[in-house]
Amino acid sequence: MSTRTLIRGGLVITAAEEIHADVLIEDGRIAALASTGTQEWTADRVIDAADKYVIPGGVDAHTHMELPFGGTFASDSFETGTRAAAWGGTTTVVDFAVQSQGQSLRAGLDAWYAKADGKCAIDYAFHMIMSDVNERSLKEMDLLVEEGITSFKLFMAYPGVFYSDDGQILRAMQRSSANGGLIMMHAENGIAIDVLVEQALARGETDPRHHGEVRKVLLEAEATHRAIQLARVAGAPLYVVHVSAEEALAELATARDKGLPVFGETCPQYLFLSTDNLAEPGFEGSKYVCSTPLRPREHQAALWRGLRTNDLQVVSTDHCPFCFVGQKELGRGDFSKIPNGLPGVENRMDLLHQAVVDGHISRRRWIEIACASPARMFGLYGKKGTIAPGADADVVIYDPAAEQVMSADTHHMNVDYSAYEGKHVTGQVETVLSRGEVVIDQRKFTGRAGHGSYVPRGITQYLG
Repeated sequence: MSTRTLIRGGLVITAAEEIHADVLIEDGRIAALASTGTQEWTADRVIDAADKYVIPGGVDAHTHMELPFGGTFASDSFETGTRAAAWGGTTTVVDFAVQSQGQSLRAGLDAWYAKADGKCAIDYAFHMIMSDVNERSLKEMDLLVEEGITSFKLFMAYPGVFYSDDGQILRAMQRSSANGGLIMMHAENGIAIDVLVEQALARGETDPRHHGEVRKVLLEAEATHRAIQLARVAGAPLYVVHVSAEEALAELATARDKGLPVFGETCPQYLFLSTDNLAEPGFEGSKYVCSTPLRPREHQAALWRGLRTNDLQVVSTDHCPFCFVGQKELGRGDFSKIPNGLPGVENRMDLLHQAVVDGHISRRRWIEIACASPARMFGLYGKKGTIAPGADADVVIYDPAAEQVMSADTHHMNVDYSAYEGKHVTGQVETVLSRGEVVIDQRKFTGRAGHGSYVPRGITQYLG
């Protein structure tokens, strides 16, 4: 049975334009757009979007559902995490499958397929974390690219867990240069950081704020510089995840000024939170422990500027929640044992709309960094990230005038605190369609686990 939905009278905002238009949806895809009131379309369902924005569903290209870390697991499952994403206007997540050391990429990928299968409320795709670069795993990269896993994350941090040395990084980059894959880099000098952690603990500096102090800005900048040079040697594009500091951004900007295919992502926590949060009294600062760490507030202006100049192309969440009770508390008396990660998949679209209200970015840039660019960067654009004929009908009706207060009492993430507790924001998701199916209807969840489909990805569309 063919079903038609008509979204009438809203301001359609994409990365390219803003237009008052009616949007016709048929069989899960955008069928047509027309200036408001110029077409007499009939539909099974009509959604009135007068005085609202009609925007593409968000694409969060950096989430970690059920990630094992530090002896525990991220507290959101694929079911709870993707449901929370839908509440926040995100309709596609790209999560990270993990290769364990000594295991194949295939074994890691199959484990993540199994975790997500039949559980997701929205569509999902995978990147591959490579933590054991060797001849076998390098060959497997080619097979994964053919299968639609077209990006590979490497870590210059976490020795003994995810860490790759420069030789391994170079080999993986050389392989990606040949197979069209995109290397994603966690750029921090983990070897040096571990020395500083050991020294801080020996001095009795055990509180959460010391997590930020030992993971120094210069060690993020140094690793970012090194990653860029290795990518140049390999002739490979590079995407640096969760850029948090002005100095690291400067390395990206310098490379981009040379015309190099180097890209950067930042996250809402670096734009809205700071070391002030890590220094909250008692053990409250542990809620804000993530890596790269929160930085002093003065870095925020540089990150906003980078988003305006396109030296940073994407805002993702690095959603990796751990409950304060029983999980973050594992690091009482030793900041190095605090699980690294923040909740945020539900908050990203609203926080970035607040940035529009505050004058940091334009409305079209909001959609670009949250929907279109992540879709382009990771081979999903045309299907995801825009409102255009033929695209999946992943559409959000957004009320730009609604007022809300962010709180753990009202969010839908499976975590016992909000990183943005008490923050007042203007703008709120009202209705969400995923492939034409209404999953949030006037602030009520009408979706289901298993609606979300796995989406194989093409190679990056951002080059050229």
